[in-house]
Amino acid sequence: MTGLLNSGVSLVVFLAILVGLVVAHEFGHFVVARLAGVRVHEFGIGFPPRALKLGNDGETDYTLNWLPIGGFVRLEGEDGGSDDPRSFGRKPLPVRVAILVAGVAMNLLLAFVIFVVIAAALEPNADARVETVEAGSPAASVGIVPGDVITAIDGHRFPYFDGQAPTSYTLAHAGDRVTLTVRTTSGATRQIPVTLNGEAAVAEGKGALGITARIVPGAIVQRSPVQAVQVGADRTVQACGLILGALGQLVTSVVHNPGAAPPVSGPIGIAEAVGTVRTEAPPVVLLWLIGLLSANLAIVNVLPFPPLDGGRIVVSALQAVTRNRISASLERATYFLGFMLLFGFLIWVSYFDIVRGGAGS
Repeated sequence: MTGLLNSGVSLVVFLAILVGLVVAHEFGHFVVARLAGVRVHEFGIGFPPRALKLGNDGETDYTLNWLPIGGFVRLEGEDGGSDDPRSFGRKPLPVRVAILVAGVAMNLLLAFVIFVVIAAALEPNADARVETVEAGSPAASVGIVPGDVITAIDGHRFPYFDGQAPTSYTLAHAGDRVTLTVRTTSGATRQIPVTLNGEAAVAEGKGALGITARIVPGAIVQRSPVQAVQVGADRTVQACGLILGALGQLVTSVVHNPGAAPPVSGPIGIAEAVGTVRTEAPPVVLLWLIGLLSANLAIVNVLPFPPLDGGRIVVSALQAVTRNRISASLERATYFLGFMLLFGFLIWVSYFDIVRGGAGS
């Protein structure tokens, strides 16, 4: 029952994150569309059927819908075929592109804000809690015991999301003499010089220090506001690069080994990751994951594939070049075909999510 309850809570958390990120994305479209004078018929949380009408501001219905898998805005003439002067399709190309890009920009902004908040006030240092000490090892020779916590090495602390931990530092300095800052099991803090194992011993699997350790959150990293903004910007760029790299690996995998499991996760895999982070990692890691997913949503939506925003930008550009010779029916058919292909891709990826989940159970 406990496992079932945890799974249910994780599913609710995942859906809440999904809805929040998509609503933020759609809010970007909504704001810029209203500023550009495009008629917005509906701003929906979730997908139809409609559960509740939350209100109306004289033009736009604000609704709550039964399917908790995202959100949407319904613009006049968004798929062509409208003569309303306030329709999306009658606006100049730069205006339509601005409306379409606004959702991507909102997700990137959200990711940036999340990473800045983490960097400014929430990020712990990565400490190493010693679990075992090998007899005759450098750690044993200086009196390190299970339960001790290594908080710094040579005065260096290790921010949790910087990708480097105390253990990786010792491996990079194999054979060197370093100074460990250790919080002992009695609560005292000691500065302990130690000479690490050399590269030959490390190659034999002994490790540089001769311990096994678990990374645990330590004291909060202290940064100035300027430093936090810089770190937030760097991590937003890194998140986008990580996602673009994954997309490149996906294309390579499909081209060279189409029958293999794709190197990306679908909704099921992401939901499982959210559940693992929620139950096994510090709470700040879940917030970091939300930032990563927001950047993911931005990058995916800018791809030039209908009916994603990038695909709609391409269609809008073609309409401008051909002077609107693309019929509304052809435009709708293009979006429908793209949606079906995208839906099929999600089913394909989800199948491998299930297979991976079953293999790991």
